[in-house]
Formats: sequence, structure tokens, C-alpha cells
Amino acid sequence: MIQIANDVFQISVMPRQLINAYLVGSTLIDAGIKTSGGTILRQIGNRPLTAHALTHAHSDHQGASAEICKKLGIPYCVGAKDVPVAESGRIAETMPNPHHPVLAFEQKYWEGPSHPVDRALREGDKVEDFVIIETPGHSAGHICFWRERDGVLIAGDVLRNVNFFTTMPELGEPPSIFTPDPQENRKSIKKIAALKPQVVCFGHGPALRDPQKIFEFAKRTG
Repeated sequence: MIQIANDVFQISVMPRQLINAYLVGSTLIDAGIKTSGGTILRQIGNRPLTAHALTHAHSDHQGASAEICKKLGIPYCVGAKDVPVAESGRIAETMPNPHHPVLAFEQKYWEGPSHPVDRALREGDKVEDFVIIETPGHSAGHICFWRERDGVLIAGDVLRNVNFFTTMPELGEPPSIFTPDPQENRKSIKKIAALKPQVVCFGHGPALRDPQKIFEFAKRTG
């Protein structure tokens, strides 16, 4: 694990931080793909884990969620508008092209089983010392986790900080094939940029400690 800030640790479940989960206090945020459970639990080690939350219910974030929640007997917390998908497992149906071959690959090899949700998260709710910010677009119920006192934002996939072809750090919007409403997601980018976060943690790519870069990127989006 990489310590990002006080009580915030990044857990990379793929090389070069291509897919990340986070430990915040005793809450796991996101859970990689369906084979990530052992990797996540090994990295957490003997630290207590009392809850699991998602930024959004896509296969590279909910993959090991059911396994971890069942194994540890911990509650599952999901953005309110993603609850139906998290509980039904019908992730593909929410995508712009449900039959895209990349999506078919992810369904087969990455997507984990559905699991009952214990807590629906909404704007203003708290998880540990983070406040929930609703940031729809990449999914209907996408949420971010915001800690104002030190400017730490766990942004999920509102933005990515990796080029998926070169694997080098690079700010960008999430891929359009997995984003049902790109225009709404751009509004969410502007929403998080307005917070002036000092540290942004991404679902894909390394953390960024340059609020000006986020602000400038948000200005360039439509």
C-alpha cells in the first residue's frame, strides 16, 4: 500500500496503478476486479476493516466486493442511484454499447457477483471523515469522497490519471464506451475542480497533488 495522506492508503490491484482501491480509516473504497480479493486483503494485512464502499458499480471497482463483504461480514455501501446495478449485477445494460467486445471481456474476466447493499450513499453523507459528493455521468450513481480539512478527494472515475495505451500518467476523461452520459460527467469534473482539491486519488493512475492541473483540465472540457 502507498500512503497518500493521513489515514488514506492506495491499494494497487494491477501494475503501474492501472486499477486502484483505497483504505480510508477502516473502510475499503472500491475492490478492483473479481480476482483482486486476495491482493487487497494481503495489502491491508492486520488493519481493521469495518465497511466497504464503492465510487461506482462498474466491474473494475466492484469485482471483489461480494467476496470481501461476505468473508469479513462488513456492510456494503453504494451511491444511491447505483444500488439497483450493484444488487442486480446488470452492469452491461447501463453502458452506451452493451455488446462492445471490451465490455464482454470485462464481464467474463473482471465482473464480480452482485451483493445486497446495506447503505445507500447520498450527497452530504459521511464515510469515516469524508463527505459524499454526487458526481454522475460515468455511472448514474457515481460518488466521490471529499475531506475538506486537508483537501483529499477520492475521485473514482470522474477523471483518470493514466493513458491506458502507454500506461504513463495523463489526465483524461473516462473512456466513452463505459460512460453513459459524458456531458453529465463533464459537469461532475467541474464540480470537483471547484472544490480545489489538494490531493486527487483516481480509480486509474497515480494520485495528483496539483490542483491547478485539475482546474485547467475542467476549463478545457465542454
